[in-house]
Amino acid sequence: MNGRGVAASATLYAATVATLIFLAAPLLVTMSLSVSDTLFVSFPPKGFTLGWYGKVLRDPEFLSSLSFSLWLAGFATAGAVLLGLPAAFALVRFPVPGAAVVRSLLLSPLIFPVLVTGLALLQLFSSLGWGSVPVNLLIAHILVTSPYVVRTVTASLMLADVTLEEAARTLGASRWRTFRRVTLPQIAPGVAAGSLFAFMVSFDNYPVSMWLADAQNEPMPMLIYRKASSVFDPSVATISTLMIGLAIVVVLVLDRLVGLRRAMGM
Repeated sequence: MNGRGVAASATLYAATVATLIFLAAPLLVTMSLSVSDTLFVSFPPKGFTLGWYGKVLRDPEFLSSLSFSLWLAGFATAGAVLLGLPAAFALVRFPVPGAAVVRSLLLSPLIFPVLVTGLALLQLFSSLGWGSVPVNLLIAHILVTSPYVVRTVTASLMLADVTLEEAARTLGASRWRTFRRVTLPQIAPGVAAGSLFAFMVSFDNYPVSMWLADAQNEPMPMLIYRKASSVFDPSVATISTLMIGLAIVVVLVLDRLVGLRRAMGM
């Protein structure tokens, strides 16, 4: 490699490192604030303590919000997979009339501003008289997370080997058996990636939840916003750090089960 190539590689490496630092800096600042030994947030943090973690983990308000967010994200992910998987399969494997229009409608929640979607859903549920906040939130989260499953599964289906499915059908396997034993193992990384995106989008969703949540059903982003708006102490940074940790755990589990590079189609 000549001098010009070495200089270009060094520049690219430096730009990559600078970008990573720029992206990670807010997370690192938040994590450092969570161990500050002060009653109010100050940067750089003063002292070191893990007491805020003990306080947060014993806080009934936090535990209630965490359990509700996990419940909501879990069922929203399940609903997104149950709806998105057959929708993607139909669009790829069958001649659906107006497939382009249907695909655009299925992906429309990714295009419209989420705040507008949340307000529209609030008006819809109010006009229909649906007063159950958990059910309304679940429907809304399934709506905004389903497109991620549709996109990843569609991409996986386009890369799947159709001849294997045809061979299974020729040998007498039913459509369901062919899908379960041949198609699903091929598209499992896409389903896993879509589920990961759906779970994290639902768990971290604020724009939709702010319109539909109430005091008894408060997702984690709403709790963080309320605490940060009143008394911004290190407990807010602690809750945020725990959410960061949860995201890392979910990614590591996905990498362990199907391989992160394979799940992302790399």
